[in-house]
Amino acid sequence: MDSIHFENKGDFSKTFKFLNSLTKGKYMVSMLEKYGKRGVEALAAATPVRTGETASSWGYEIEQKDGKITLTWTNSHIENHVNIALILQYGHATRNGGYVKGIDYINPALKPIFEAMALEAWEEVRRE
Repeated sequence: MDSIHFENKGDFSKTFKFLNSLTKGKYMVSMLEKYGKRGVEALAAATPVRTGETASSWGYEIEQKDGKITLTWTNSHIENHVNIALILQYGHATRNGGYVKGIDYINPALKPIFEAMALEAWEEVRRE
């Protein structure tokens, strides 16, 4: 009777080392800082400009809570309790009953940022 023989070389120690570093947040925070800044630059460049106030009001926040790390881009340009960046993105009604269609500028600006983040994380897993 023929038999099948399996042989394994190596282990998952590098993967476990990388995943453990993620739980400590050191790698992720530094990576998110870098991409937070890049995202702000991309959003500022992509924001439709009338006065430049919305474009210059982009920022980001990194929050660590309950073992999770979150990167959030923010825009502080508020007029009459309305976030201007959001109404540029999604559109808004006008005072005379009209409607201004939104411009999808946020998603195209951040897409290359997300792709670069994913690639860097994958490269880091492979490197460790």
